[in-house]
Amino acid sequence: MDRFAWASGLLEMNETLVIQQRGVRLYDGEEKVKFDTGVLLLSTHRLIWRDLKNHECCIAIPLSQIVFIEEQAAGIGKSAKIVVHLHPAPSNKEPGPFQSSKYSYIKLSFKEHGQIEFYRRLSEEMRQRRWENMPVSQTIQINRGPQAGRIRAVGIVGIERKLEEKRKETDKNISEAFEDLSKLMEKAKEMVELSKSIANKIKDKQGDITEDETIRFKSYLLSMGIANPVTRETHGSGTHYHMQLAKQLAGILQAPLEERGGIMSLTEVYCLVNRARGLELLSPEDLVNACKMLVALKLPLRLRLFDSGVMVIELQSHNEEEMVASALETVSEKGSLTAEEFAKLVGMSVLLAKERLLLAEKMGHLCRDDSVEGLRFYPNLFMTQS
Repeated sequence: MDRFAWASGLLEMNETLVIQQRGVRLYDGEEKVKFDTGVLLLSTHRLIWRDLKNHECCIAIPLSQIVFIEEQAAGIGKSAKIVVHLHPAPSNKEPGPFQSSKYSYIKLSFKEHGQIEFYRRLSEEMRQRRWENMPVSQTIQINRGPQAGRIRAVGIVGIERKLEEKRKETDKNISEAFEDLSKLMEKAKEMVELSKSIANKIKDKQGDITEDETIRFKSYLLSMGIANPVTRETHGSGTHYHMQLAKQLAGILQAPLEERGGIMSLTEVYCLVNRARGLELLSPEDLVNACKMLVALKLPLRLRLFDSGVMVIELQSHNEEEMVASALETVSEKGSLTAEEFAKLVGMSVLLAKERLLLAEKMGHLCRDDSVEGLRFYPNLFMTQS
């Protein structure tokens, strides 16, 4: 152990880190020393050991001091070790933790394994002797008492310092990004008001604008969102908030519902509404509570729960009998249909298509064939033929 010298823990110029391993204990020959659990680093020039708890406690030994190395297998209750045989300490050696030692070798005990790879890499460095081809640059001594160190250029602490600087830079970038986002939100309401005026102009000039242009304008308006969305900050919480939210939902969902045949699944409604609200997102719970108030507030929409548990929003004017009659007509034309086939024909989601077919079955207009090929619906001939 008298070959070790106090070190800064940083790599010198022209020195490169090869491998590092945690949980390594040092032995002076056969004797345990105070250097218990630390990180062992192998560079192109040195073996460096640093205490995990006290980073200022760091010692190093040049690879040029090593004569040869050998492995010592693990035993019962004993960790695997690497035995490092050393040259005698030079007369000009820098101060270290030990002034003398009766052993000419040290042991590196690997408590957390990793000794096989470390031994291989150390053997390579001993064979290549890169420290002879890339001598480290001159460093200036600084007075640090018994742990005299060197002025640091790069290394572990340097890496940690760079990571800290990078974290601060990231925080700064995030702060600047949110400043830009705040400015964007200030302009958002102006853009939404503009979208309203455009929508009114489309209504006024309905005959002068082609269908393709109308669809394009509608997609632009949907992406702009809702003006003054109802939030807890503006309308408080509880029942009053859900009542105001229900009124706003009725206003923004009526047109999409009419385009989709008068019915939409609650999942589709959730996505559509939150897309229009932008940053003021709704929780699923708030959406359900608001939808439950649609009927009580005598709004043109209502929440409906199917027997399967699927929840949908539909227009009050939505005629269930017409819907079932339409499903029966479509199935009769094709002979039989699955929910997927029916969904493609009528242009709706598979979930809603299946609910419509199940409803027609419940009312006695359709019957099913449930087989390994899936669920298929047929016209109920007992109802149509006597």
